[in-house]
Amino acid sequence: MNKKVAFYTLGCKLNYSETSTIGRMFNDAGFETVNFTDPADVYIINTCSVTENADKKCRKVVKEALKHSPSAYITIVGCYAQLKPKEIAEIKGVDMVLGASEKFRIVEFISDLTKQPKTIIHHSPIEETNQFISSYSYGDRTRTFLKVQDGCDYSCTFCTIPLARGESRSDTIENIVKQAEEIALSDVKEIVLTGVNIGDFGIRAGKREDKFFDLVKALDEVAGINRIRISSIEPNLLSNEIIQFVAQSKRFVPHFHIPLQSGSNKILGLMKRRYKRELYQDRVSTIKSFMPNACIGVDVIVGFPGETREDFIDTYNFLNDLNISYLHVFTYSERENTPAVSMEGSVPGSQRADRSKMLHILSEKKRRAFYETQIGKTSEVLFEADQKEGFMHGFTNNYVKIKVKYDPVLVNELKQVKLEVILPDGDVSAIEAEEILTH
Repeated sequence: MNKKVAFYTLGCKLNYSETSTIGRMFNDAGFETVNFTDPADVYIINTCSVTENADKKCRKVVKEALKHSPSAYITIVGCYAQLKPKEIAEIKGVDMVLGASEKFRIVEFISDLTKQPKTIIHHSPIEETNQFISSYSYGDRTRTFLKVQDGCDYSCTFCTIPLARGESRSDTIENIVKQAEEIALSDVKEIVLTGVNIGDFGIRAGKREDKFFDLVKALDEVAGINRIRISSIEPNLLSNEIIQFVAQSKRFVPHFHIPLQSGSNKILGLMKRRYKRELYQDRVSTIKSFMPNACIGVDVIVGFPGETREDFIDTYNFLNDLNISYLHVFTYSERENTPAVSMEGSVPGSQRADRSKMLHILSEKKRRAFYETQIGKTSEVLFEADQKEGFMHGFTNNYVKIKVKYDPVLVNELKQVKLEVILPDGDVSAIEAEEILTH
């Protein structure tokens, strides 16, 4: 019988694309992929270093895996594995830890599933991680996460990503277009472009060969894909030419997720962000001038060292006045080997929590206000396979979440619907328009 492998992914869309690629490597080696809750011979846990309590989360997932299969071979990969391999090796039940350079050689490393007395570590300095490995997620009929870039050359004072993933590097446009064409053959309707800093796309072997705008133009010509979504892009890399192109694009949707992190120029300076809030405000205004119905999401960090009550209120008021659609709120947490750890003005945990709560409430207010502008409009919705209490969901191209009664015929279908009303749970109800879009 084939050996069985199961996966668990913590963190970002980029991690999901890489987990899926690693999964295909195991399938090619003769392994059968099973659900994480099923007994397996091997469990692969792909970790994150951005979210808080990486150690605690990793320990819990390992413990869960061993509940399902007490003698299974446990391997840890991902950003946390690169940053703290020895710490992970101390977790009871972990058999192998692989760093950033080694994770895509995982099948080679665990061809022998014999458990050893000590955890095996394969780990290279991050400076040696300079190869780009193509990845895209597979198995979700609706959308695919396509990795186009990895690593980061920025030096934000709160961030460990450059330490975990290395320098910025990219695939070629030719390879990415080829992968998009392969994805199109699988009946997936939407591609989400992912990376650590995708606006910095185009660096290969330390030299800039292309621009992100070049990739956008090339992907817009790929037949068989209905939608392409940009997962996240830095405001200083979101150029007017990209915005104007998306506004008239055949495939790119009017949805932008743009990290802000703080609405205070003082805090942005301490973070070593590469823009001021005035540039961010200009990017939002430019998007709305070309695409009035565009959805704009914002990343923001609360409780950064040195953030006074006045600085936070400055951020709150800035966000409140911006024509944005929702927030992703992160509470600052200390990360070893980052400059922010040693900065003065640490914000007490209770104040961090209070500020986070205020911005979460603001986010709901912004989302509802954006949804209200869409009520009565007719939009194209891509319906997903999820089913809960007799209902299913889908998203418009500008990221309004639609809720309708479950119908298996709708799964992975693009339909024109009229947006009716905002429901008590915050989703939007819709009625079907006459035309069914088949592609």
